[in-house]
This record gives sequence, C-alpha cells and structure tokens, in this order.
Amino acid sequence: MQDSFNLKPISYVNGTVFLPGSKSISNRVLLLSSIAKGTTYLDNLLDSHDTQHMLNALKKLGVKYSLSDDKKVCCIQGIGQAFHLSQPISLYLGNAGTAIRPLLSVLSLHKNKVLLSGDDRMRERPIKHLVDALKQGGAVIEYEENKGYPPILTRGGFIGGSIFLNGNISSQFLTSLLISAPLALKNTTIFIKGNLVSKPYIDITLDLIKRFGVNIKHDSYAVFYIKGQQEYKTPGNYIIEGDASSASYFLAAAAIKGGSIKVTGVGKKSIQGDIEFANILKKMGAIIYWEDYSITCTRNELNAIDLDMNHIPDAAMTIAIVALFSKGTTTIRNIYNWRVKETDRLSAMTIELRKIGAKVEEGKDFLSITPPVIFKYSNIETYNDHRMAMCFSLISLSGIGVNILNPNCISKTFPSYFKDFLSISNI
Repeated sequence: MQDSFNLKPISYVNGTVFLPGSKSISNRVLLLSSIAKGTTYLDNLLDSHDTQHMLNALKKLGVKYSLSDDKKVCCIQGIGQAFHLSQPISLYLGNAGTAIRPLLSVLSLHKNKVLLSGDDRMRERPIKHLVDALKQGGAVIEYEENKGYPPILTRGGFIGGSIFLNGNISSQFLTSLLISAPLALKNTTIFIKGNLVSKPYIDITLDLIKRFGVNIKHDSYAVFYIKGQQEYKTPGNYIIEGDASSASYFLAAAAIKGGSIKVTGVGKKSIQGDIEFANILKKMGAIIYWEDYSITCTRNELNAIDLDMNHIPDAAMTIAIVALFSKGTTTIRNIYNWRVKETDRLSAMTIELRKIGAKVEEGKDFLSITPPVIFKYSNIETYNDHRMAMCFSLISLSGIGVNILNPNCISKTFPSYFKDFLSISNI
C-alpha cells in the first residue's frame, strides 16, 4: 500500500480521457439486473471497491453472473423477483452507500434475515430516514449498535402503502425505495418532506427503472406513485456511460492549465446530472464544446461564481478547487449533504484548502473560497475519501507540487485516476 503520492508541478495539460463507467449507474444496474427477469449483459461496468462490494453481496444472495477478464463486461442471470433467503446471512459493504441503501430496501421485501454492515465510516453515515420509511411500509429492522446507523438487521415485511420520507439528507434513500417498491405487495405512495437533495440522481434511478420495464410517476419530485406487484424485465444489453463526476477533474484541469481536454463517455445524451459541471465551468469562463458522448474543455480566464450546487454535490467539490484559480471569491451554496458523504466534506475541504493558503469561510451548508496569494506545498489528508484525493491532485497545476496522503482511497470509484491524470499532463 502506498502511503502518499507526490505530484510534481504540472505545466500544461492536453489530450483525451476515456472515462470509467459511472459508479451511480453501475451499482443500480447490477441490482436491477439481478432482480429482473432474463439475462442482462452490462458493458463498461466500473471496476472499483464500491462495485466489488455490490457484486460480492449479489453472489452471497445467490445471483449467478460472469465477468470478463478486464471486469468491464458482466453477464447476469436475473432471478425475476425479490430475494427469498432460506437462512440468515450477513453482507459486508465497506463504505459503499450505493450498495447498502438499495440492498436494505430490496432485502426488506420478503421474510429474510440479513445483517448489513460496513467499515468504520459507514457506521457514521446516517440511515435512519430510510429505515423509518421502510418501517412505515411494514418492514422489521433493528439497529445492531448505534441507533440510526449501520450495522442493521432486516427481517423483511415491507409491503408498501403510504410512506413519508425526509428528502434533505440523501437522494440514495429515495432511490432505494423506488427500486424496491414496484416489487411490494401493495401500491406505494412516497411523500417527500422538505426539499429533495440531488434531484439529478433520482432522474438516473427513474431512467434505469424504466429501461427495466417499470414506469414511476411523480408530482414535481414531491409525491411518487408506484404500482405494486410489478416485474422488472431485462433490457438485454446495456452500455454504462462514463462517470460524469470523474470527468470533472479532467475538465477542470483543462480550464486551469490547458490546452484542451476531451472526455469521452459522457455528453449531451448523458443521463447523469453531473454533466452540469461543464456548464458551471463555462459560467466561470472556460470554453466548452459538447457532443453526444463527449465534452471538450479549453482554457480561458476564470472568474469566481456564487451558486447553489445542491443538484451536483460531488462535482461541486471540484469547483472548490477551480475557485483557487479564479479571480474573486467563489461561494458554493446549499451543500449540507457534503457532511454525510464518505467524510464530512465541508469540514475536510476547509481544513485542506487553508493548508495551501486559501482563505475559506465554512458555513453549515456553504463554502466561500478566496484564492491564495501564494500557494503553499502541503501534505493533503484525504480522510479515506476518493474525491478529496482526486480534487487535490489539481493543486499540482498551481506551479507547486502536492503530496496526497493515502492515495489508494481512489480505488472506491476510479483506481486508474492518477495514471490517467498523468497521461494528459506535461511536467
């Protein structure tokens, strides 16, 4: 294991990057393919810690699948229904929120006895609002250690009905319910309390559910109507698009120190909300060129912005780094849910940005960043958070190097990130 990765100053970036498959899409379609009727062939599957946790869980649940040698093509034999388990099992899911949350709902549909656990950080990530919602639909769920947090034991019992869900913590709670509810005994109506965070991630979920043969109606994301006793059907072949959050680092690098960089695998036809990142770069001054399945960014003078980024929380982290290279003070607003991600990202960003000389104001749900007068060389703590490591690699574009601690945390979503980043860099 590598303890740190020292990036030398990078003077120029230029080239093309082929993006790995989207994490959000990969884990959703792995689960949907497993409970659908028929065989599904997935192409451009992401090979990362999060998807490995999902695949390991599916194998334990009796799903048969085969992976190509490069692990990018997966053939899954769907079981055509929710999981019925004859004996108790336990599933370890690391820090994969995109695995533990949807699995909890799907495993709560029948009389199963399943313990879901994860790593130390997962034990700090709230799941109470999802558990409360499932209990309203009849599920019997117990906390094994701390109330409101994994590990959790589900005994099944979810049959649907009227459910009230707090929408302002994590969109993954709603995603989880939307995937499982069509298989419930009764019709389900989900009422969202408060503002729904990260709406574009719900659009991904609804789009994928539709591709597996189920339509879900909603009233402006406030009420969702789901018919019960439905069946998912395989779409046959499904190509997973590139990861739009991962694209943000390369597009940002071009805006800061390009040249031009073209990312392929996402574009105008993408179903991921994080492609909006490119439009924010454009607002800041970068030159953006869109095609159906690629985005190209070219350097230009960058200016600060003040924006609500609730809809793209992951890519908004990259804007915090672009702010360091922009004229003026940038404010990123309505990002409270940074605090319940792989780490408390608001706090972590503030600490690390100050290390390199930035002036930072941290609020409960916002961050204001004024660029450093001079950049300072630093050892960057990553808090075992893949996005911290990838974001701060861009500090190498400042004329000084940067030392990233625990660089292997990128394996969560993008194991080849540093290799790909250096492939478009001139030192």
